[in-house]
Amino acid sequence: LKTPGKAASTAVLVAVAAYCVPGAHAQALDCTNPVTQVEMTGCASLAFEAADGDLNLAYGIAMDQARRRDGATPQEPSNAALMRDAQRKWIPFRDAACSAESTLARGGSMQSQLFLICMERLTRARTEDLRLYGEAN
Repeated sequence: LKTPGKAASTAVLVAVAAYCVPGAHAQALDCTNPVTQVEMTGCASLAFEAADGDLNLAYGIAMDQARRRDGATPQEPSNAALMRDAQRKWIPFRDAACSAESTLARGGSMQSQLFLICMERLTRARTEDLRLYGEAN
């Protein structure tokens, strides 16, 4: 058997990603019992999307907290600037870490699923960190 080239692998990933885009296909997914790899990847995509929504809410609360507590001087960055900078640096870290983790199934049909599972897991952990900051008294 001939292994698919990079273009073929990319085409498969694009096809899976297109299937996972929210819309008509999302209603067809039974994430209580996904059977096929496409369904498992689609459900992982939906779980990540939910986690990302939670992250955005927690980030907003954390930024509000940072602004309320800001006591920056001209020599120091504001709390909000520090929080924004940390988040901007965390996102590429998460993406790179999950790309590396997904190589456990490099080139396989499960690679996208592993990537999305990792993205959800790290996003949920970051959400909890932001919630703790946002709820600090």
